[in-house]
Amino acid sequence: MKRTFIIISVGILSIGCETATSEGTELEPVPASVSEVHEHDSIGEVSAAHHRSEFLAKKAVKFDLQLTFGGKERMNGSITLLTNSTKGLIELKDGSTMIYSNGRVFHSPGIKNEEKVRFDAYTWPYFFLFPFKLEDKGTHWSNFSKSLLNGKEYNTQRLTFASGTGDAPDDWYVMYSDLETNLVRAAAYIVTLNKSQEEAEKDPHAIEYTNYKNIEGIPLATKWTFWGWTETEGLTDQLGKATISNIEFLEDVTGVFDIPVDYLEK
Repeated sequence: MKRTFIIISVGILSIGCETATSEGTELEPVPASVSEVHEHDSIGEVSAAHHRSEFLAKKAVKFDLQLTFGGKERMNGSITLLTNSTKGLIELKDGSTMIYSNGRVFHSPGIKNEEKVRFDAYTWPYFFLFPFKLEDKGTHWSNFSKSLLNGKEYNTQRLTFASGTGDAPDDWYVMYSDLETNLVRAAAYIVTLNKSQEEAEKDPHAIEYTNYKNIEGIPLATKWTFWGWTETEGLTDQLGKATISNIEFLEDVTGVFDIPVDYLEK
């Protein structure tokens, strides 16, 4: 890492869990079994709360994503991912398609925003998979700590990556997880894809995870809110939002990630 980042208190919306009674409310997460929890291992506890082992036992997950930034639609389509994150398919409503497979990214001819294909192919799937990738090879976590955020105390930890990890190893995250449920509630982050770490640190953002719903016993956030973020002010302006719907797990993905012969590599 080129610069040292200091964890600070970030004023995020106070979010509580409640039993779902209508669309848009949160489901109470299914408790993790004792065997899933790593004693004195807070990252293990967060992974267990999200039922990482059960998630990874599934072959693939599919969901719809509607994403807006600055009041304009940024993405609208369906995403299919192997739960081990090695392959992904993004099918947009306009008929365009992106596929990533073992470090390579392909797209259909004539896709809009071609310069953002690699960013889109990795970023939005990573945000969805984030709670299940906390213990991936190459992840480095800071010491466990707690922070008062908007009047509520959260577990707070910083994530960095070993050199050579993924497409953007200079990215960092600051994760906030609920003290009672251990669910991920927010994460500040930078994105260094196609830019230097120094440039990325001039404009850090944060993602807030809400409206958790249990899908086959696995808690998944169905609403994301994106914020500007600074060390001195915490969350600033709301930048965007996303709705995740129609989540389902798949066991047969035969042919799903096959790359058509006319697709272009990015």
